[in-house]
Amino acid sequence: MSADTACYHCGLPVPGTGQYHAVILGTDHELCCHGCQAVAESIVENGLEDYYRYRTEMPKSAEELVPEELRKLDLYDHPEVQKSFVVESDDHLKQASLVLEGITCAACIWLNERHLKQLPGVREVSVNYASHRARISWDESQIKLSAILAEIRKIGYQAHPFNAQQQEERRQTRRKIDIRRIAVAGISAGQVMMLAVALYAGAVQGMEFATKQLLSWFSLLLTAPAIFYSALPFYHSAWRALKQRQVNMDTPITLGLLAGFFGSVWVTVQGQGVVYYDTITMLVFFLLGARFLERTAREKSVEAAENLLRLVPAMATRINADRQHELIPVHDLAIGDILLAKPGETIAADGVVAEGASSADESLLTGESRPLPKAPGDRVYAGSINYESPLLISVTGVGEQTVLAGIARLLDRAQAQKPRLAQAADRLASWFTYVLLALVIAIGGYWWLHSPDKAFEIVLAVLVISCPCALSLAAPAAFAAAGSHLVKRGVLLTRGHALETLARATHFVFDKTGTLTLGKPVLQRAIAMSNVPADECLLLAASLEQASEHPLAQSFLQAVENHVLLGVGNSENIPGKGVAGTINGTRYRLGNAVINPALAGQCRLADSENIPGATVVWLSDDARVLAAFVLADMLRPNAVEMITALHKRGARVSILSGDAAAAVAYHAKVLGVDDWQADLAPEQKLQALEKIQADGTVVAMIGDGINDAPVLAGASVSIAMGSGTQMARASGDIVLLTENLPEINHAAATARFCMNVIKQNFGWALTYNLLAIPFAATGHISPWLAALGMSVSSLVVVLNALRLR
Repeated sequence: MSADTACYHCGLPVPGTGQYHAVILGTDHELCCHGCQAVAESIVENGLEDYYRYRTEMPKSAEELVPEELRKLDLYDHPEVQKSFVVESDDHLKQASLVLEGITCAACIWLNERHLKQLPGVREVSVNYASHRARISWDESQIKLSAILAEIRKIGYQAHPFNAQQQEERRQTRRKIDIRRIAVAGISAGQVMMLAVALYAGAVQGMEFATKQLLSWFSLLLTAPAIFYSALPFYHSAWRALKQRQVNMDTPITLGLLAGFFGSVWVTVQGQGVVYYDTITMLVFFLLGARFLERTAREKSVEAAENLLRLVPAMATRINADRQHELIPVHDLAIGDILLAKPGETIAADGVVAEGASSADESLLTGESRPLPKAPGDRVYAGSINYESPLLISVTGVGEQTVLAGIARLLDRAQAQKPRLAQAADRLASWFTYVLLALVIAIGGYWWLHSPDKAFEIVLAVLVISCPCALSLAAPAAFAAAGSHLVKRGVLLTRGHALETLARATHFVFDKTGTLTLGKPVLQRAIAMSNVPADECLLLAASLEQASEHPLAQSFLQAVENHVLLGVGNSENIPGKGVAGTINGTRYRLGNAVINPALAGQCRLADSENIPGATVVWLSDDARVLAAFVLADMLRPNAVEMITALHKRGARVSILSGDAAAAVAYHAKVLGVDDWQADLAPEQKLQALEKIQADGTVVAMIGDGINDAPVLAGASVSIAMGSGTQMARASGDIVLLTENLPEINHAAATARFCMNVIKQNFGWALTYNLLAIPFAATGHISPWLAALGMSVSSLVVVLNALRLR
């Protein structure tokens, strides 16, 4: 290999070994090094070969060696850029929310998910059809975000980080483009239809050949803008699918449009036959109009979720070290910064009130309509509105680390995970498209043999009328509308199957503490059972509870809030029993009677010392029971109303609790629940649940604590209280953000209504196709009427789904 040979990429001499090559513009070229080879291959793989085709000279600097498009993608690998939209869960595992541009149908979703999932290092991909948002998880040690974005570009789509404000701007821009395309198609259709009237009249009453040809050529010119501008989205979508050796719903539409247009051009040139310019332009106009209305309706169905993401302001007022106010972008906030929230302002980050007293409206996060009081030490959340007085807030979470962002991620996961019904619809629509194309060939062949002059028009009508858009929209549109409706009421769906399963639930199982009750028991009595004073025992108990998330812990801590807590070593949380730890060399246990089995016999109180419905917590060391603490909890408001409503619709209700039998029995009696179990450890709760589910009963489990996590994960469908622990919320298929328990019954009713709407949608879509195709195949429906019918069928499905809102 000659040393004088220049590298095709950078222009430097190629070493004598000549071991680096790349196929560029269809020709094998020599390169000087592995770096140039890697960059050249990346340029080719990402469809950027025009960089080589149109460059006029070799690059003069290292920066010029990489096209601008690839350099922009590399910016997304920078940690400072990623902090506003990427969450890092483990050492290398990251998750980002992206917006995909170019999505036109369910097949586009399938194509992106399938392509990305096969990349090494990509763990999970889920795309929400309603909002076009993608949640992608990847291993940073195996693949970079820029590489993922490049792969998306390779198959013909564009991806960029999700930003609520920017997304709205892009949506408005897309709407303008859509309206422009519809306007062009409408004007073309109107003008061509007027000429078509003359052609139809001439065919009946007689028309000179020259006049007919003139009208046909004018029709061709007026049709061209609709075909080559307005209809471009259909061609792009079909081409992307074909490049992946797939067909989608735009494939038959594209075939119909191009066949109709070029067939008419041929007839115009030949001067004999029938032209279909009027049909084609009307088809484009109806299709674009229907998709515009469908997209608008679909965006309406998820507007509640989108509104959540628009709550956070773009700017925030930070108090610097000199106590001066400075207005900065929200993404520049850091944990520990002091933030000023003025009256009437939206709080920009999660935090803890450092100074001031006010109230905050958290209704869009929790569904709670009344403002909640906020004082020093209270938590506040990004997106809530400060009311009466200024608050100084110590920031604890910004960007993707806020509760609001967490809710959005759960909502995205729920809407992107396809329920069984939606998966079945996608499979049916995909199968239907292949069958349709085979049917079109058979119908075309039949008419070509028996009546060639009708063959083209009938094939075009069948291609158009049978597009399975309504079938693919039947389930996703309903699930999106139902999810949007529920989130406005403080019910957050976190998994795709949740609504489908909740609709079939016949048995509702509740935890007691923190679920049916407020979970904020008040210490009523501290009873010393040894020579250690009750006050000293209370301080020991509070010290043991200082690291616990259990609702009972706060009761002890509030009781000794003016005392300094003792240091605890070897602290241990024992699910379903209590806590343990070492204080000043002595091992203590605090919990129910079974936490220290050797001393369980000593855990008894006289009837005069107990309170109906109260919980008794025991403090012991290795040798004796030191004290008993009597705590009473109150039922949540509307708990009785919710249980009554569930009973009225025929559902069974049970209580599985780790609390003492006396407390559980008391509350069960007040609620009217006959089936209850008490003193259950987490594994015993799970066993009891599995016993209920053994005969196929669909069970909805509602809980809030660490000890509820296993049973929530094991239930057919689970509902976690939003005020509960992180572990419980992670295990829940549904999270109840509000304190209003009757929303559980409303969610079940909405789920059943949603299933009914989906069945109606499926029924309509299947009936429409079964009736329309035979009429089109026998020549009773013209192509323009087919376009109108197909458009209306999709719109009916979406509008029916909007009843769920």
